[in-house]
Amino acid sequence: MVKKEVEKILQYVQKPARYVGGELNSYVKDSESVELRYAFCFPDTYEIGMSHLGMKILYGLVNQRDDAWCERVFAPDNDMEEQMRKNNIPLFALESGDYIKNFDMIGFTLQYELSYTNVLNMLDLADVPIFSKDRKNLTPIVCCGGPCTCNPEPIADFFDIVFLGEGENSTNEVLDLLKECKKSNATKEEFLLKAKDIDGVYVPSFYEDSYNDDGTLKELKPLNSAPKKVKKAIVSDLNNVYYPKEFVVPFVNIVHDRAVEEIFRGCIRGCRFCQAGFIYRPIREKSVETINRQCKDLIDSTGYDEISLCSLSTSDHSNVNEMLTSLIDWTVKDKINLSLPSLRVDNFSDELVDKLNKVRKSGLTFAPEAGTQRLRDVINKNVTRDEVLNTCNKAFDNGWTSVKLYFMMGLPTETMEDIEGIVNLAMDVVHAFYNNPNRQKGTGVQVSVSCSSFIPKPFTPFQWEPEDSMESLKAKQAHLLESIPSKKIKVSYHETPTSLLEGVLARGDRRLSKVIYTAFKQGCKFDSWDDQFKFDVWMDAFKKHGIDPYFYTKRKRPFDEILPWDHLDFGVSRKFLEKENIKAHENKTTPHCRIKCSGCGANRLNGGNCDARN
Repeated sequence: MVKKEVEKILQYVQKPARYVGGELNSYVKDSESVELRYAFCFPDTYEIGMSHLGMKILYGLVNQRDDAWCERVFAPDNDMEEQMRKNNIPLFALESGDYIKNFDMIGFTLQYELSYTNVLNMLDLADVPIFSKDRKNLTPIVCCGGPCTCNPEPIADFFDIVFLGEGENSTNEVLDLLKECKKSNATKEEFLLKAKDIDGVYVPSFYEDSYNDDGTLKELKPLNSAPKKVKKAIVSDLNNVYYPKEFVVPFVNIVHDRAVEEIFRGCIRGCRFCQAGFIYRPIREKSVETINRQCKDLIDSTGYDEISLCSLSTSDHSNVNEMLTSLIDWTVKDKINLSLPSLRVDNFSDELVDKLNKVRKSGLTFAPEAGTQRLRDVINKNVTRDEVLNTCNKAFDNGWTSVKLYFMMGLPTETMEDIEGIVNLAMDVVHAFYNNPNRQKGTGVQVSVSCSSFIPKPFTPFQWEPEDSMESLKAKQAHLLESIPSKKIKVSYHETPTSLLEGVLARGDRRLSKVIYTAFKQGCKFDSWDDQFKFDVWMDAFKKHGIDPYFYTKRKRPFDEILPWDHLDFGVSRKFLEKENIKAHENKTTPHCRIKCSGCGANRLNGGNCDARN
């Protein structure tokens, strides 16, 4: 519902459809008949936020309740923000057009660290005090969730509560508590004292930080009987947990404009650089029947002609062939495209190729991650050169002509020889295409090489490692480009200044809250967009507060150092991560979970259960 004051300014913005709501399958309720209003905020533009599966799940989950109304809020682009500030229009929710400062709960999903200034900008635009200490009333409660909350310390000063892990159960528990506290006229402090006892809820204000003379963290002391360790929340049974039967269908093209079906959570692989592979453990799968039913529901309710299967490694579903057979039976007949991202080169079977042949051909994407076998062993990417080439040959046999290969740059122990290995492997794929006797005459191959900069993250075996410097990364990028001998190979890579900031915010502590605030006040926002990133402004903000950003990135941290996230429990034990770090420096691999359980400890959060151990 567009308010008149908003309607007047839409003529001055590039994409007004981002701000009007009213899309198919959006929830519109009577604000007078609900007891709780929840603004679910994605701190980036509409096109990016509307592509996010977690938002779709929680939006539908809350709106299943008769007593609550969840509405969507996205970061307005610069043209819209300029008009809103000029006309004194606070940030509003899409469904009702109401100002979110009057809602009971304002929640942000934090998918990447470079969105932090957008969070502050959205709160400021909403006319809501940015620091939690300045919000004295019970409502609005400002909260956050998402993968960045596995180290929420740099943003601890801004949030009342932090959701750790999976929010399907804890969201409803927090809403129930807030409803009860509103009825009893409880204070914000009384609400927080009860909220701290809910599984997966962390109250940052109930912890006090102190530091050693060398700048390292001395202690995060719990106050008000807060737990010493806060455990993440997990969903035990994906077959019976809420999943939306419909998605909101946008008016404009979004990044991933299709139906998305989550097929399992967690990952069996244990790649040492991959935060998601550890923080989403233990592995829990949906049954083939559940996947089929949910896919049909989404297609029927949205009119989409494409389904993407979502997981960290699609071909690792234990019943992948049965699943694809059952899906292909009806998707081919109904002309629905089936998209399978996250395929592994080491289980790209003939049977899987046969299934993929029945769906629309697009480019294939694989992730060797490192150019040499030595470095692939360091990161525990249990994939060989021969497996990559065999997989590509199978694809070429069946008519594919484009392959995308993902690599990382700046990995621990990496040398220029490893960088050359990226080019060598890409050239091997080119040669494999032209040496393939089954390729169609007159066709050419395109091998795209994408290199992202490695950033050590919490709850991974590399959480103690130094981050590669900007100078080193630039030298490696230049060497990579110089080494490419063929126009059949296209290379893209990530800019390095944003990597430095992401690395600081990923492993930082509470002292960074003031730096983030200062950077925001100096105009920083949309930091993940290269054309809007203000590196010098960020460096000035660090300098103003006497904080060296390289303190968080350059040091190799000893195992006995207290890390800013040590008071949070995401399931995987610290001892396991230490062992994996040692094995990395010995170039030793660990077999994946279905070959042998390596005792990471995550299954204890699920009553000892893990689907990889069946």
